[in-house]
Amino acid sequence: MARCGGPGVLVWVGGGTPNKGGVPGGSGLQGGFSGQKDTREVVAVKCVSKRSLNRASVENLLTEIEILKTIRHPHVVELKDFQVGLGAQPGGSALPRGHRAVPTVQVLHGAPAAQWDSEHIYLIMEFCAGGDLSRFIRTRRLLPEKVARVFLQQLACALKFLHDHNISHLDLKPQNILLSAPDNPQLKLADFGFAQYMSPWDEQHVLRGSPLYMAPEMVCRQQYDARVDLWSVGVILYEALFGRPPFASRSFAELEEKIRSDQAIELPSRPPLSPDCRDLLQRLLERDPRRRISFQDFFAHPFVDMEHAPGPESFPKATELVVEAVRKDQEGDASAALALYCKALEYFVPALRYESDPRRKEAIRAKVGQYISRAEELKALVTSDSRSLLQQGSTAREVLKEMAKDKPRLCAALEVAAAAMAREEDGRDDGDALELYQQSLGELLLLLAAEPAGRRRELLHAEVREAQSMGKEALAESVRSSCTVQ
Repeated sequence: MARCGGPGVLVWVGGGTPNKGGVPGGSGLQGGFSGQKDTREVVAVKCVSKRSLNRASVENLLTEIEILKTIRHPHVVELKDFQVGLGAQPGGSALPRGHRAVPTVQVLHGAPAAQWDSEHIYLIMEFCAGGDLSRFIRTRRLLPEKVARVFLQQLACALKFLHDHNISHLDLKPQNILLSAPDNPQLKLADFGFAQYMSPWDEQHVLRGSPLYMAPEMVCRQQYDARVDLWSVGVILYEALFGRPPFASRSFAELEEKIRSDQAIELPSRPPLSPDCRDLLQRLLERDPRRRISFQDFFAHPFVDMEHAPGPESFPKATELVVEAVRKDQEGDASAALALYCKALEYFVPALRYESDPRRKEAIRAKVGQYISRAEELKALVTSDSRSLLQQGSTAREVLKEMAKDKPRLCAALEVAAAAMAREEDGRDDGDALELYQQSLGELLLLLAAEPAGRRRELLHAEVREAQSMGKEALAESVRSSCTVQ
């Protein structure tokens, strides 16, 4: 599709009239329109020359305008407005009704105000500063599974929205997936030139899309339906994880031969992937569309896990669950509280990924650390071996012993400390208690240095302080005993 000014022009758009300097409302980019509230924003303008359009190109453009006019979703690029010059349209096609004149547009670099003309069609789009997914993958060579999963969740959210509206994209590829910002980017699905309103039972024969990401049934010019988008998702996920698409080829003939082959696609052994990720890839990249994963199963797949995808609803859901967890905890229902804390944490993690404000993110992270510590303590208390401790009202030392069952060195050090305490409580002042305290304290200090943050570390730190205190008392008692003997 031909465009003027490259792939798009970065502009300020807003109401009002620019002043004579070519920059709205004074010098620099911080100025506003004189006497009016500054409502400008940065947008991208897709500029299409009418002379370059044949009838098929016009139909694609009309489809893109019509679809983007009617949908709004956080992971679909927004069409803010469009402008079509007067005069006969190429191919004799009429443009959609209801379009309106666009606001005043000012080019960012200070060029004269853009003039709408009859030779071009202008689509004013949401500006995505992070570039496209293709460049994102290329600059990193490949993506860790956790990062790829976040992007897949966002893509799945966009596809679920389109699927619910019977829309198939038909040209999914990394170049058509934009990123909102360089840091903490949000995925935005773009370029709907080949999209179609398709019911699940609709079938097409027209060749559409980019061959590298095209489903075999399309390349073989067989009947196809909306499931071609799922194949494309598989190719994109494969490329993100392994750094290249499954059918990377030097020529179109080689590419076509690979796609037409009946051989199953083998996944590389490196980098290692989780079982859920490998299962999803294999089910997406099924050559036979009848055996390929369905949309319903794709959205419900554990690797996609749309329920816990980062989004604006993640934090409210987490908060609601943790409030209930605290209430159960206060009532003494440890099992219910633990289950609720764990469910809340499943939403807090995506909430942290979604949050862009650094101070708010740090506050959430601090709270999450507290909830994790409490969940660790409850987990130790609700195990079958420690229910009696829970019923009796266990001490911190008893809880630490229960949480140390997977740490033999820690268990041994705690036993030495307990032996020292027992000798002291029995009134035996032969100096052995001091030696045992010193022995346990040295081991506990080493273990404390290696223990990661969490509830067990907090209890271990308290145990070290207690051992230090008891050791001082044992030392004092030993000195007094020595003086008495002399």
